[in-house]
Amino acid sequence: MRSLIQVCGKQIRVQGGLVRIARLEADKYQFVDDPEAMLAGLRKCGTRIDLFTFMQKLPKDLVESSRINPSYRHPMEWDNLAVLPVSTFDNWWTNQIGFKARNKAKQAQKKGVVIREVPLDNDLVAGIWEIYNECPIRQGRRFPHYGKDLETVYREEATFLDSSIFIGAYLDAKLVGFVKLVCDETRTQAGLMNILSLIQERDKAPTNGLVAQAVRSCAERRISYLVYSGFAYGKKQSSTLSDFKERNGFKRIDLPRYYVALTRVGAAAFRLGLQHKLMDRLPEAVAGKLRDIRAAWYRLRLGSEKEAVSAQGETP
Repeated sequence: MRSLIQVCGKQIRVQGGLVRIARLEADKYQFVDDPEAMLAGLRKCGTRIDLFTFMQKLPKDLVESSRINPSYRHPMEWDNLAVLPVSTFDNWWTNQIGFKARNKAKQAQKKGVVIREVPLDNDLVAGIWEIYNECPIRQGRRFPHYGKDLETVYREEATFLDSSIFIGAYLDAKLVGFVKLVCDETRTQAGLMNILSLIQERDKAPTNGLVAQAVRSCAERRISYLVYSGFAYGKKQSSTLSDFKERNGFKRIDLPRYYVALTRVGAAAFRLGLQHKLMDRLPEAVAGKLRDIRAAWYRLRLGSEKEAVSAQGETP
């Protein structure tokens, strides 16, 4: 069960049946500036919410630390982001990445991939739709955007449009990859809400070129941080994707994620750890084996070479 409500000028997503958990619709891309005002609004909104969660935002000046101290007294757990401090493009290119990441970014250009900022229009949406529908399996699991129609893709990409930057990677005028950057309210950080490329064109390294342009776009706008979602998920501390992020200069920053119970059900759910998915509550040894079984099942079921490569997990 899922619903969207408007509180304090922000869209709030409410999910769950027995336990109703709410968070910002743009969680990790937009942030709660006044938690007490937000909590008061949630209590008066008329929708049952048992537990509200929000992440603390990055400070304006990020010191050489991998952990940000809590700013609020609410119950919390540690969450994390993959963060790249941005000053200039040249500094990133020369000092923040190694030769392998530079060579990959150059590879896209050498093989004819043209990367530029683009508006959200029908042509871009048609290209995104084609990328989404290339393969039903990515990173060893079912790809949630596969099978969506053009209207749905347009509607979803148009979210947070006033604070979004779109970047396209083109090969002979064909879209082979794209980025949707979403800036926070203060334009201090921009998050990679979407970054995806055609699997069939992976030898041309469009994803690496897209990351390079995202850094350039942030530097030109004096956006201090480029954020590539989380660095680690649950108990899974390493993956090909986290390796890709690290090669491109992103570092793990731990930040507080707060959980505020608005009902007795929410308080009990938090004590029992029900705010986490079942997979995240399993020991990593067990969860890892389950992921391997899932990926193998998809390879067996899908059969085709392209889908099998995708099911094994993409290495950008």
